[in-house]
Amino acid sequence: MSDLQKQVQVLVDGLVDDGVEDGVQVAVYRNGDLVVNVVAGVADTAAGQPVRPDTLFYSASTGKAAASTVAHALVDDGVFDYDTRVADLWPEFAAHGKGEVRIRHVLTHSAGVPAVPADTTIEQLTDWNGMCQLIADMEPWWAPGERVGYHAATFGYLIGEVVRRATGKPISTVLAERVAGPIGMADELFFGVPQEQLGRVARLTDDPGGKAAFASMPPEFPLFKAVPPAIVPNADFGNRRDVLTSDMPFAGTMSARAIAKMYAALIGEVDGVRLISPERLSEATTLATPGLDDEMTGGTSTWALGYCLGWPGTSDPSDRPTVFGMVGIGGSAAFADRATGVTVAVTKNRFNPIEMNIVQRVTELADEAFV
Repeated sequence: MSDLQKQVQVLVDGLVDDGVEDGVQVAVYRNGDLVVNVVAGVADTAAGQPVRPDTLFYSASTGKAAASTVAHALVDDGVFDYDTRVADLWPEFAAHGKGEVRIRHVLTHSAGVPAVPADTTIEQLTDWNGMCQLIADMEPWWAPGERVGYHAATFGYLIGEVVRRATGKPISTVLAERVAGPIGMADELFFGVPQEQLGRVARLTDDPGGKAAFASMPPEFPLFKAVPPAIVPNADFGNRRDVLTSDMPFAGTMSARAIAKMYAALIGEVDGVRLISPERLSEATTLATPGLDDEMTGGTSTWALGYCLGWPGTSDPSDRPTVFGMVGIGGSAAFADRATGVTVAVTKNRFNPIEMNIVQRVTELADEAFV
């Protein structure tokens, strides 16, 4: 057992013992090798079922990186390119002047359709065709590329429908065939979870402090323009069978080692597999929205092509421009550093929408070990 493995195990065991967390997975890869594979606590507080390395966790926007990775893989395969117009693949999307939106704009959250209607329900989110029809008929908030605003929910349908129109397959199938399958993680990295795998999914619980803090945010909080509070993911949302089994690629359900391995196979070779070329990686992980603020989050825009730049918690990607990844609203996250060859992933079931404590502490430990 490596020193880093021991340090991370002590960290998460302590958080579980102190009642701060219920169940946690942490995985770290370095240069294609799994160097940390830690679990602690229970996957279901009522049943007392322990967390295993292959336990699946609903991880909210952490899954956006998997959708982006599918897109990059298809660009590498020549299926489309970043400057392909969305409407060339999905003609209905051209309605109301959206014909010049490119796949690049979708990946940088600058497509101009960041919000779903205020009365959108969770049931509607699980209706793929209905959501795609709704988005295709939206009027844009801005010209493509003119402004940036986190497309919190619409991102998944935009990428997913582009993939479906280009390949004839749902994005979950392409994820399995082009990303998760080649790295040996087809049963640990999902958008919609197959019915027969639902017994492996950890049950979420809301962190009382985080839930209260999020609930106290004012109605004018910018993110609520994009996603009405009624459909912002929380524990109840992520425990719903219809949510877990539906393709909604603005989120994902996964193990930490699966999403960490995906990042490892983006920045290098893992078990003989590299998901995209080095040239594609460089283009996909370069800051694409310099000098722009994100109008939905209220912060500085740090978007590359589908990934945020910099370690979680930073608003200045220039501090670590080689780091890219995505966080999920509940506290899960996964990132990679092209410079060090390190990838880090954390999945957890105590759902806290405002803190990134574990992933920040694990990345600090990884930095001390490898930088």
